[in-house]
Amino acid sequence: GAQVEFGRPAPLPQTGWERLSELWRRDEQQQYPEETVNIAKSAFTAGVVGWLYGGLPAFVSARKAFIESSHGEIFQNRADAVQSAHRAGLRSFIRYGWRWSWRVTAFATIFNVVSTGLSAYRDKTTISNFAAAGAFTGALFRMHLGLQGLAGGIVFGTAFGVPAGGLLMAIYGLAGETLQEKRSRERRELYEQKLAEWQSRLNMTEILVQTENNAQGKPEMERTREL
Repeated sequence: GAQVEFGRPAPLPQTGWERLSELWRRDEQQQYPEETVNIAKSAFTAGVVGWLYGGLPAFVSARKAFIESSHGEIFQNRADAVQSAHRAGLRSFIRYGWRWSWRVTAFATIFNVVSTGLSAYRDKTTISNFAAAGAFTGALFRMHLGLQGLAGGIVFGTAFGVPAGGLLMAIYGLAGETLQEKRSRERRELYEQKLAEWQSRLNMTEILVQTENNAQGKPEMERTREL
């Protein structure tokens, strides 16, 4: 009865699918795992970088083109001319920045989801995980171009994944452990702590039950003696 009441801590995930599903579940503090949070952070960063990469050159080019093509136009004053040039550049910044932003965000997100998923499923982080993630993402983005585009996407994705994975592995090496190793260690330590607390509560319950039984047994023994 005490075991059911307190509930033995759930065992550590043993299969790859269990580790995968754990990536998308909140813990007791209603927080997602660090790997999942990093995916969201990298998606936001990729979006900003992609917007700047596509938007800034478009802004400069559009502003320059507007100035070159507006020599014959009449403006109210110099400020009006400058504002018109800036508005032309801003329109191009928004238009081409968005085009690059969502593409870079989608590529980075898919790449990180696949590489993180492979690391969780295999319970280890290797460069091959990043190479496979890059190949899959590249193929996904180029598959609409046919077999030639598919092959090119695989080559490009692999060429991107290998150095990216090597850089991350070097960072993990400086840190002393990968995110997967850190998560496994923290998960094991938390499980051992919960198990110790559960065992302590269970032992305390058994002591209380035994004390209560002894207390109930004494009056019965006294009544028996009186009879």
